[in-house]
Amino acid sequence: MRDHKELPYIVIERESGGGLGAFVLGALVGAGLGLLFAPKSGAETQEDLKEHARRLREAAEDRMRDVEDRLGVARDGAKEHIESVKTAVDAGVQAAREARDELEQKLETTKAAYRAGVDAARQAVPDGMDAEDVLEVVD
Repeated sequence: MRDHKELPYIVIERESGGGLGAFVLGALVGAGLGLLFAPKSGAETQEDLKEHARRLREAAEDRMRDVEDRLGVARDGAKEHIESVKTAVDAGVQAAREARDELEQKLETTKAAYRAGVDAARQAVPDGMDAEDVLEVVD
């Protein structure tokens, strides 16, 4: 005899619409039962709901003001930081220009000194002598 655990079995699955209809039905039944067993009258419940909605609105407005204040502080800080960076960049550009001007001035001075040295050397060498003859005399 076979054991009942060894018998084949069949599983039947049903495709459903995801249970949305059941959810909506449950929500409606729950809301209806809540109204039936509510300890307050409809007018009192409406007043409570209005008061709760007013408090929520005020809390949301307070939070929005806080967020706006924080954003304002952050914006002001960012503007200050941008201005300080602009100032630093402008100072760097100015320093680079001054350094370039100073280097150009030194280069012109060096070129002038070089030209003066070449001219002085040419005048010091007697006519008919070349550079090799001058080097032999110096040694």
